[in-house]
Amino acid sequence: MLKLRASELLNSVADRCLQLHGGYGYMTEYPIARAWSAARVDRIYGGANEIMKELIARGL
Repeated sequence: MLKLRASELLNSVADRCLQLHGGYGYMTEYPIARAWSAARVDRIYGGANEIMKELIARGL
């Protein structure tokens, strides 16, 4: 549950920061673009978030 919550929160924060920077946020020479792409990958490492939701639901 912690992995799911942390990766969703990280993705949300990175997406808001990316939106704040506008078009510059998509240019890879800026740290926010690298952070955003790393946040996207975090949703897959250690099990995809959709699979984690199913596992959590089974446990409940």
